[in-house]
Amino acid sequence: MTRKGPLAINFEALWQEGMKDWHGHMPERMVNDQLEEQFWAQSVARKNMGQTDPYAARIFQELQKSIEPQHSVLEIGPGWGNYTFPLADRVNKLTCVDSSESMLQYLQQCMPHQEHVSYVHAKWERLEKEEIEPHDIVLGVNCFYRMYEIKAALAHMNRLATKRAIIGMTTGPIQPHYERLYEKYGYTIKFPRRDYIEFLNLLYEMDIYADCQIIPLERVYSYESYEQLVTTQSKKILNPDVQQAHVEESLQPFIEEKDGRYYYRHDFHAALVSWQPK
Repeated sequence: MTRKGPLAINFEALWQEGMKDWHGHMPERMVNDQLEEQFWAQSVARKNMGQTDPYAARIFQELQKSIEPQHSVLEIGPGWGNYTFPLADRVNKLTCVDSSESMLQYLQQCMPHQEHVSYVHAKWERLEKEEIEPHDIVLGVNCFYRMYEIKAALAHMNRLATKRAIIGMTTGPIQPHYERLYEKYGYTIKFPRRDYIEFLNLLYEMDIYADCQIIPLERVYSYESYEQLVTTQSKKILNPDVQQAHVEESLQPFIEEKDGRYYYRHDFHAALVSWQPK
């Protein structure tokens, strides 16, 4: 059942609008599968085999509370294995579904002897009912950004999960110097256009009442030079003319120099949205 009424909001349309860039256009990577595949092929070529993001371990600590060793798990969009590797060590059956053939090949190279792990090359939101069997747990973390038909993606999760469906998404706040640049100097900033709250609203529209857990996280950016720091931490400013003094002043409270390197510590969060399938 989908909620209807005179005050109903089309949350899928809002999600789709949020996929557009700041000029109101759909970025080419969102619609060009070949370009997206090239991006991931280039990304994995720069990756050390088996390397994962440090913050992912904290998220998995919470994820695993819903996953027992006897559970079968279906992971959507595993990417370079932040959660795939620990899942493979925990459960007896793991299925990875990804639209990128490069990423699936990479995972197979990292886990050549894990026979209980299988791989499906497909777009999740366009899977046919017959293409994959139900699993106890269906989960995806930071993998929905290209899914235009987002309600179909969520419906597949609800249909294929027999015990629990889980969505993970890293969220804000944005790096604090951008807030300062916006508030003090009036710069236009690439603030996030979509967030975990959209999933709660979409599921509510589908008559699914989901739980939401917020996990505090920390990331420390490291730079070889001050110039690299300033350049990298200016990329979310949309204005064509930026005064470097404004960026440096805004960055100053948040950076630390040690042994010739510069460090920027950023507190942010992850959200785990989960529900018992209907």
